[in-house]
Amino acid sequence: MKIILLGPPGAGKGTQAKTLSGKLNLKHISTGDILRAAIKNNTPLGIEAKRFVESGGLVPDALVTKMVAERISQSDVEDGFILDGFPRNIQQAQSLDSFLKIQADLTVIYLDSSENILIQRLSGRRICQKCQAVFHTQNMPPKKEGTCDSCGGALVQRPDDREETIKNRLLVYREQTSPLIEYYTARKKLIRVDSDKEPEIVISEILKILKKYSATQK
Repeated sequence: MKIILLGPPGAGKGTQAKTLSGKLNLKHISTGDILRAAIKNNTPLGIEAKRFVESGGLVPDALVTKMVAERISQSDVEDGFILDGFPRNIQQAQSLDSFLKIQADLTVIYLDSSENILIQRLSGRRICQKCQAVFHTQNMPPKKEGTCDSCGGALVQRPDDREETIKNRLLVYREQTSPLIEYYTARKKLIRVDSDKEPEIVISEILKILKKYSATQK
């Protein structure tokens, strides 16, 4: 089973991907994690990507696609995977299609969420400066305000999680990434899930849908 999680910033892609990974015994592949690991390990692709990251530029589609292709060609994902953060546009989706060749077992789950919920989720998010653990002022507050439960590091709000920048992030998403909804809908691969609900409800609905979808594909 190969699963792609799509959705705007704050829809819960990372949270649901981690939960699905445990329940389905599939590797969770995050493009952010791949990028950071490649740079940390000084791989050829990581060295190339580092130049763009350090200059504040976007890592080119071709380079991101190479990194994802390299990851999903490894033996530990032969039984399937969950992609989080890729593809981000039509070009990346087409490159992924070419690499996978067979789409029969590909399922695309779109986490649909309303703008007011997304803003509330993102603006309340806090990140540990040391270990990068994620907290939320309302949904998952730390035991001690401003302090990470795991390592005691200071919790900060990322610049792109401030309310004044969130609306712009959502606008960019709609312009660049939302066309993927039409792309996968036309290929009868896309399933919508209401992600405004509590995470436990969302994951339950996803699992039910996947079970039903898998049965129809056999």
